[in-house]
Parts: sequence; structure tokens; C-alpha cells
Amino acid sequence: MSSFDAIVVGSGLNGLAAAVHLSAKGWRVLVLERQALPGGAVKTVECTLPGFRHDLYAMNLSSFAGSPFHAEHGGLLAKHGLGFVPADKPFASAFPPASQLPWVGVEKGLEATLAHVRRANPKDAERWQQLDKTFDEQAPYLFGLLGTPAPSWAALKLLWRLYRGLGLQKASALVRILLSSPRDWLHEHFESPSVHCMLASWGMHLDFGPDVSGGALFPYLEAMASQRFGMMLGQGGADTIIKAMTKAIEAAGGEVRTGCEVARVTVESGRATGVELASGQTLLASKAVIANVHPRALYGRLLGKDAPADSAGAARLRPGPATMMIHLAMDSLPDWAAGEALKQFAYVHLAPSLTQLATTYANSLEGTLPSEPMLVVGQPTAHDPSRAPAGQHVLWVQVRTLPYEVRADASNELPAGSWDALKEAYADRMMNLLEGYAPGIKAKVLARTVLSPVDLERDNPNLVEGDSLSGSHHLDQFFMLRPGWGRARWRTGVQNLYHVGASTWPGGGTGAGSGYMLARELA
Repeated sequence: MSSFDAIVVGSGLNGLAAAVHLSAKGWRVLVLERQALPGGAVKTVECTLPGFRHDLYAMNLSSFAGSPFHAEHGGLLAKHGLGFVPADKPFASAFPPASQLPWVGVEKGLEATLAHVRRANPKDAERWQQLDKTFDEQAPYLFGLLGTPAPSWAALKLLWRLYRGLGLQKASALVRILLSSPRDWLHEHFESPSVHCMLASWGMHLDFGPDVSGGALFPYLEAMASQRFGMMLGQGGADTIIKAMTKAIEAAGGEVRTGCEVARVTVESGRATGVELASGQTLLASKAVIANVHPRALYGRLLGKDAPADSAGAARLRPGPATMMIHLAMDSLPDWAAGEALKQFAYVHLAPSLTQLATTYANSLEGTLPSEPMLVVGQPTAHDPSRAPAGQHVLWVQVRTLPYEVRADASNELPAGSWDALKEAYADRMMNLLEGYAPGIKAKVLARTVLSPVDLERDNPNLVEGDSLSGSHHLDQFFMLRPGWGRARWRTGVQNLYHVGASTWPGGGTGAGSGYMLARELA
């Protein structure tokens, strides 16, 4: 019977980050993954045509490159092939051709960004500059909070330093950002509807419609961080981080086994002792079992009768709205009606207004297919040509937000029904939307692959109901309440069993926060 210091169930980013850190501290670690490829929601595959490498889900690696985990282990990972490609033009929003302002964007560098905002509204450029100065004061506390276990004495000390460092008035302003909706925060700071829409789009990347409390933080962070650092893409694909972490674990004497499904966590006298595989084999873990899975799987299938009685709340972690991915192999980049300059941006958001974003979000919650959802068009080959044959490109199109169960269609064109029956027709609608912003784009498509919300969940059960974030980030499921009351600090109620991943604090994204913070505690 094989024995390890730690067994990690699930090879998502946080599970691998925990394994890398523990391996570096001398632990013998085994990572088990049911799929053929490690990485969870960070995968790069040739899903359209040979030679076209598509980031299946996550594309933006900025939070990984700027994470405490990368600060400690980046040198090690670079030795194992980790590579980044910087994008100095991180994101822009394009508006319909009849709009007064064709587009507005954020570039690396304050002056370049101010020039774009000034085209929208000169007063907004002045306010942006003021906000930029405020962010310099607030950033150490914001990033410190997101990198601190919650609850903890460290978090309390950080809040005390916040009060002492900023004073009551400025500290209160920061708390307001944490609690405000995108709309309220945007209207407080800016006048231009174009700037409102550009920034509110980042709330939709998570599950924050314009009027959801707590959603202001993410547009604020993305705008200010992108302006300072740009966006970071993976060299050759986002899976560069997965490949490097896998090699680092193996070089330290650990293992990453794919195609290996865990049937249950073995528990004796309230203590996790290891796992039983679907094959019937039992593997022992002397120090820790780390589950990088959704709480429904952890407290359901993996623990079963051994699940603590008080785990029901965490197991009911509410999904956010669903997502569709459309991957396109292209013979060239889109010819944006708003202007050639948009070809240089890593992300181009397509949404006409804050009102339409709010309508889309409400439709999704009601089970209605939005007529015009937000499209996030990723153009990675504009910065990393290695992902496609010479002169050709890939497009990464994320459709935000959608219902998981389709009960109606806002356009009254498609019937209620299963995503398997609807996805291609709905993807056709998205291509027609794209055609309006980039005439001729459909003729440039060499091949496409559509992943519906159901497809997302099939490929990765952690993406429950097609929610790419593994659980809503609304305030009732964030901070110390993620994934549920009494389950903070990655504890499960079972000794030696720990829980990491996007469904735990500090939530979704590529920052590897939960895996790294837990591993630091254990080691």
C-alpha cells in the first residue's frame, strides 16, 4: 500500500500550487487527476485545427505572475519552462458602429490610459488620475487582504494597519469600495457612459451585474493593476504554468497522475488517512489530504457518511451565472469597425451599455437567453504568434453571462431546451454579434469549437452549472464565508483533510491563493 506525506485530489491550479510548495519543503506529494490533462480550468489544447493552441478557459495570467506564490517559486518554475508574454495593451471596450465614441481602453502607463479616457470625457481623465493616486495608498492593504487567511490574526492586524495608515476617512472609503455595486461606484467617480461600461465589464467577468453589492472591487483592481503592469499571457498558452508546476513537483520526488479518479477520502476516527481510487486501490497520506474540488463533491461523493454534520452549508455553495466559450481558428485578426488599434489589445469587451449589461445579468438569473450578452474577445496571438501557424490566429471568445437551464429566449428565436440542442444556434447568434463589431469576421473563421455551460461542467465538475468561477462571489459567499460558515481557512471538520480551490477563499482567478496559503500553514 503506497504512502505519501500529502495527497492532493484534483490538479487545478491551487492543488498544484500547494503541491509545489510542500514539495519544496521536503514533503513527498502525490497529485491525482481524473482527467487526461492536469490543470483544471487552466488548459491549452488544439480544439479546432492542428497547430492552433487555444486556452480552453483561463487566458489572463496576470494574477499568477503577480502572486505571492510566484514571488517565492517563480525562479524554480522558470527553470522548468515557465514563460510569460506581456501585453502592454491589456483591454478595451468597443461600442456599436453608430456610437459617438467608437472605443475606450486601458494601456500600461498612466499617460497612455489618460489619453483614452480623455476622449470619453476630460473630467473623467482628471478623476482617473485622482483615483490612481488613491490606489497607490490603498493597494498594499487590498492585495494584503486578498493574500491573508480569513479569519486570522494576520487579517485583524492588517485592518488595524489600514486604520492607522490611512485614517478613518480614507479607510472608510476603502470599505465602501468593498461593499459597493459597480454602478454606484462608477457613478460616484465618472460621468462618461463609455467609461462606465468599460469598467463594469470586469464585474461581469465574475458574477457581478452592475447593481450587485460588492462588485465594485473587481473593476477597480483590474483597471488600476492593468494600467500599472499590463496583462500577462502564458508563452505558448496558459498551460505553461501547469507544465512548469508539474515538472517542479516531479523533480522534487513527487508525482502527478492523470486519468486517476478518486472514489472517496478514507477516514478513521475522524481523521483523513488517504484516498481510495475508483480502481479499488488505497493510497495513504501521513500528514494531509488536500481536496481541490467543489464542496458538493467533497462533502458528497468523497466523504459520504463521513461528512461532518455541519458541512451542509458549504456543500450548498451557490453557483454564479453560466458561461459559454467559443474558440475560433482564424486566417487573420478581426477588422474592428471601431479602428485598427483594437487589434493590439489582449481583451476587447463588446457590450453597448451599462443598461444592457444589467439586462443580460437579469436574463441569466431568470433562465432566459440574453439577446446581446457581453462578449470578451481574447486576441492572444496578437502578442504570442507561437499559438497558431505563421500569419494565422486564434480567438478566445467568452460569453458572459448565461443561464444554465434555458427556459426562454429574450429574442424569441430559440426554444427552451437543452444546451446540447441549442449551443450551435446560440453560437451563430454570437457570431452575428461579432460581425456587427468586426465586419467580415465570419469569413475569416477556419474552424470553431463551442463549449456550452453543460460542456464546461462535463469537462470539469468543479464548474458546477457552467459557472467558470466555481461558486458565486457575492458578499454572502466571500471572505470568511467562502465556501460556508465554519469552513474558513481551508478546514473541513475532518482532521488532516483540507479544502482548496476557487470555491474557497480568496476565490476564483489564477492567483493560486488558497493552495499557497494552506501549504505555508502546513509546512
